[in-house]
Amino acid sequence: MKLYLSFILLLPLLGGIINALVGRQLPRRIAETLACGVVWVSFVCSLSAFVAYRAPLKVELISWLAAFDFKAPITLYLDPLSLVMVLMITFVCGLIHVYAVGYMADDPDYARFFALLNLFVFAMLLLVLAENLPLLYLGWEGVGFCSYALIGFWYREERNATAGRKAFIVTRIGDTAFGIAVVWMFQLFSTVSITELNGLGFLMPAGVITALGLLLLIGAMGKSAQLPLMVWLPDAMAGPTPVSAQIHAATMVTAGVYLLARMFPLIGASATVQGVIALTGGLTAFYAASCALAQRDLKRVLAYSTISQIGYMMLGVGCGAITAATFHLLVHAFFKALLFLAAGCVITALHHEQDIFRMGGLRRNLPLTFWPFLAGAVCLAGLPLTGGFFSKDAILAAAWEKGGLLYGGLYLLGLFTALLTSVYTFRMVYLVFGGTGAEPHRVPRVMEAMLIPLALLGLFGGIINLPEYLTGGWLGRFLATTVKGGTTPVSHGEELALQGIAALLALAGLAVVHRRYGGDRREKRLAAAVAPATGLTAFLLNGWYADSLYRFLFIRPYAALARSLWERVDEGMIDDSLDRLAFFLGKSGERLGAWTTGRVSVYLLSLAAGLGLIVAYFAWVVLTQGGK
Repeated sequence: MKLYLSFILLLPLLGGIINALVGRQLPRRIAETLACGVVWVSFVCSLSAFVAYRAPLKVELISWLAAFDFKAPITLYLDPLSLVMVLMITFVCGLIHVYAVGYMADDPDYARFFALLNLFVFAMLLLVLAENLPLLYLGWEGVGFCSYALIGFWYREERNATAGRKAFIVTRIGDTAFGIAVVWMFQLFSTVSITELNGLGFLMPAGVITALGLLLLIGAMGKSAQLPLMVWLPDAMAGPTPVSAQIHAATMVTAGVYLLARMFPLIGASATVQGVIALTGGLTAFYAASCALAQRDLKRVLAYSTISQIGYMMLGVGCGAITAATFHLLVHAFFKALLFLAAGCVITALHHEQDIFRMGGLRRNLPLTFWPFLAGAVCLAGLPLTGGFFSKDAILAAAWEKGGLLYGGLYLLGLFTALLTSVYTFRMVYLVFGGTGAEPHRVPRVMEAMLIPLALLGLFGGIINLPEYLTGGWLGRFLATTVKGGTTPVSHGEELALQGIAALLALAGLAVVHRRYGGDRREKRLAAAVAPATGLTAFLLNGWYADSLYRFLFIRPYAALARSLWERVDEGMIDDSLDRLAFFLGKSGERLGAWTTGRVSVYLLSLAAGLGLIVAYFAWVVLTQGGK
């Protein structure tokens, strides 16, 4: 098992290093094969570890940080939660790497791209397998750096570079809170081992656990783009589409959910923390779904959808339903990666056009893209019997069973958000694939081939955790051995009723969209593409003006303070006083230099005058002392 874990982690790192150092000197096909091969071999090792798994185990590879009583070795921890995450990461990232070979076929900077993509996989696996918090934090920062570099991959365009910087800065806010929590936990418990920390919560007052939980939540808000740190993800769509699929749909943005699930035995003891996590998730899910209703950019629709679906996962964690949250995390990784990759096929076919109002008619022209995209869409909308239907229902059922004013309200908000999800999802499908449109380019077959396994996993992913009234949930039984919290039990009748309500809302959303966008309305779509957004549409299109609000509250005051310190303090006081002192000394030197005439008579006169001043001074001193 140690060999499996070592290979799982080190192979992507090796691929990234080789491509970074000598990738440009290698033939393109070799560099691409290397990048894809290391991830797929890592998946094979993950599958082997799954088959050989019997019980949770720790594997210490080497010593890392050690000073006095502080120790944080490079120790990996494999349990059901980390195992299912590793399987998902390596499989989905393997498909995305192969897809990227076709998508980036014309890009000359392939070595840097695949090096960063491999390094990201390594960092994400390190985050998931880490047994102690400093090692997890290393992977946490690793995915943040790779995200920054890949979002701004086409950095020669200012918009892309700015999006990368924005993602880096906003996520650093959460990372700072997470770092504070790590240091504080070591101070309180004298250990940074995750397994040990999860068993020591009873030693601390409830207020301390609450504070630690809130700090970890802030860290998760940044990495998982939850309110109020969600503004970076829509702009992150400036990166290549494989980046959007790998980092911002399937893996990195779920790191915050994984962190809270991993630390739930510690922080879940605080009802306040659970309530705040659930409230954050519910509000974020609604916020992002409402914004997605008005988006025109295909990838931005999917970006806001990602924020919304992660909000559901946060709601599940807040309800204590860790199994339900993990279930939705896994299924979402399949169908959202599918939607992003299919969107990449559409964008490639339409000369990099991303405005959904300028699309249309692709159902007949791109059938191998349309059907997988439709499969992902019905999963996202939560139509009955799809993987997304079962996973989302498990979270809503947990909120229903939790009850009370807070969780009951969040259940209703989650239902309404499900309706909005169905509306914006099928709006996207109708505008992109319905009606008539321009003739698309041919899409590389390797790109379309990668959609099929993701479509199957999205549609039938619900099998891994079916409701109890069917065959029961394998995932719940598998995670129950080590993860505190599972799908909250409800009666079979209640669950059927809840699922029926959710199904009706999903179908109602489809009916609304069919009535609004059904048929061939190409001229109306083109008119909408050039019409300026106003009123509520503009409000939603601009993400509730969250960026404008932050610019008003933080950026403008900071810029004004920086300008004042620069112009008035630095230049006006410090630089100006030094300049004046230099000017005075310079003028004094000039005047003293004027005495340097070269004439002996002037020097003798100066010497006599100086000697006279000295004599006068001593005489004044003697007379003054004599008077006393």
